[in-house]
Amino acid sequence: MRSFQNKHILIIVENLPVPFDRRVWQEASTLKENGAEVSIICPKMKGYMSSFEVINGIEIYRHSLPLEARGAFGYFLEYTTALFWEFVLSWKIYFKKRFHVIHGCNPPDLIFLVALWFKIFGVKYVFDHHDINPELYFAKFSKKGFFYKMMIFFERLTFLTANFSIATNESYKEIAIRRGKMDEDKIQVIRSGPKLDRLKLLAPDKQFFKGRKYLVGYVGVIGEQEGIDLLLESVKFIVSQRSDIQFAIVGGGSDLEKMKQLTAVQGLNEFVDFYGRVPDDLMIAVLNSSDICVNPDKPTEMNNLSTMNKIMEYMALKKPVVQYDLKEGRFSAQEASLYALNGDTHDFANKIIQLIDDAELRIKMGNLGYSRVLNELSWEYEKDKLIGFYTRILFNETEVSTVSNKIPV
Repeated sequence: MRSFQNKHILIIVENLPVPFDRRVWQEASTLKENGAEVSIICPKMKGYMSSFEVINGIEIYRHSLPLEARGAFGYFLEYTTALFWEFVLSWKIYFKKRFHVIHGCNPPDLIFLVALWFKIFGVKYVFDHHDINPELYFAKFSKKGFFYKMMIFFERLTFLTANFSIATNESYKEIAIRRGKMDEDKIQVIRSGPKLDRLKLLAPDKQFFKGRKYLVGYVGVIGEQEGIDLLLESVKFIVSQRSDIQFAIVGGGSDLEKMKQLTAVQGLNEFVDFYGRVPDDLMIAVLNSSDICVNPDKPTEMNNLSTMNKIMEYMALKKPVVQYDLKEGRFSAQEASLYALNGDTHDFANKIIQLIDDAELRIKMGNLGYSRVLNELSWEYEKDKLIGFYTRILFNETEVSTVSNKIPV
């Protein structure tokens, strides 16, 4: 494959800081390793407050956000502030050294507003489709009114602006074709495969068990659609029958304090530990210590069609999984998971108990998941797709029509 030497790629991500956003960091590192210069614009968040730093030769520019948004006004304020800083920092970077590609990672579907200005100068826009925003909006607010239609409109404009698009799975590719009206040959599926050199297999650390015999782990964002409230219902059902299982929840998000309060109200504080957003080494230690791991994502269309990084990270650490029966979750885990009836918290609890009480099944499922990641889903396989796709973008493809030549439907 051709080296990307003398090519400069700007990555813009709005909802998570880098390198905390593991998918973005893997993409950036792969492009850098293949010779490209890589700059990143992202928000500041706890643990990532430096306005500028260089990590492994990758320049990271971080901007402030006014708040972690909740509600329409909060999201408007967050996105407006982010767009302002993305625009300012993009020009700062461009004047420092011209970039050839803007690689925009949603949510939200508004980064095209920055990319449009640079397309005038021949910069290509690659849309990295992390979340299906219309479905995400419906999952949060259960409405399909004006703002939902606006999400559809922004999504359509994003695909119209994009020269190329990266889909995280086949479901997202189908949306890019059907709803985004994008040519199939401009889309590449690149899954968020875990890097096995990061996810080291370690011995359990008993400090996380809090004196109990078993540990159930969770890692991920804690928001409206992640189903931590459903998980707590399952925990309540489990502890009504037994007291030998501890639950470890790793991650931050807009609902973290709300879920802590719910835990207290349900009398579960001694059984559930919230670790918040933590460094990789602590997160990996908790997961390695877990007997099983859970993905309680609510059975929404958003979650049904989305690939969750945590599932493959669990599998990379040989952990059997319990989750609800959702399309992309089942594709990722296959026989490495048990699947509860959608929304049935008692069935979810019973699946946890089933695995806790069957060590042989836990080992079998853990090995199946690890083998699938090792031989099919790890970043070692996905990074070649990214390099091949960028070879087309940087060297072989002619510029597609600009957004001004197309009319959204």
